[in-house]
Amino acid sequence: MKRKSEDILSFLIDTISRWPGVDCICVDRRSQQDELDPHYALVFDVYYRRSVPAMDKRQNLFDNPGAFESAPGGMKDRFFLDEIPIRVEYKHLPGVQDLVEHPLRHIKLLKNAGTYPLYRLLNFPLVFSRSDWIERMRAELNNFPQEAWRGLFDSFSAKMEHYLSDFGAAAVSENQFFRLMSRAGFLRFAGASVFMFNHVFEPSHAEYESQLKTQPVLPANFASLWDSIAGERNDLSEFKKFELARLLAREIFELQ
Repeated sequence: MKRKSEDILSFLIDTISRWPGVDCICVDRRSQQDELDPHYALVFDVYYRRSVPAMDKRQNLFDNPGAFESAPGGMKDRFFLDEIPIRVEYKHLPGVQDLVEHPLRHIKLLKNAGTYPLYRLLNFPLVFSRSDWIERMRAELNNFPQEAWRGLFDSFSAKMEHYLSDFGAAAVSENQFFRLMSRAGFLRFAGASVFMFNHVFEPSHAEYESQLKTQPVLPANFASLWDSIAGERNDLSEFKKFELARLLAREIFELQ
């Protein structure tokens, strides 16, 4: 990380940690990469107990940054400081804690939203904390119940099967958008199923494929099948990719 990013990181940690409602702050480890990377950003997760300052006050506290915008509901801020892109997400402790401690209550939410928020909670480096809350939550995640892993595998593999059906229809269609969406959906939930079988929360999209291929238990010929389906090889028709996807889905179900 270069000096400019280090200074901005220190400024933001110091600013946010002064808010009395904030319990802890985590920063994406990718924020330590080269700031000249076109995908570079400083990404923060701020876990709070009571409240955080209102959007307009946050903007002032961040020294009136460039292009400041907040998502509907005010729980995500995006802005620039000295040309460095910043992303801040605010997460209310009670809701996060209930999700971690009672995941079986929230299978539907996790099925629809994915498990990346839990990956962030478990893996983003901690840069500030007022209590042992995050250590307790990480201990819970490291002992995530087998029933929850199984429930998520069942949910994601069912969605994989749904997209596989779409993939088959799209393969004999001239609708390019339908083809792209069905293939992407199949890959997304095939990958999620493999992560759940290995008891691993889903990483970011940028790291998804590389981490997926290093899981300890994989379907037979996984890398070859995945690359053939995901790639843009001219020697493979869309219908051939569908047939390979059908084979991959069968191999994933046989992991059980």
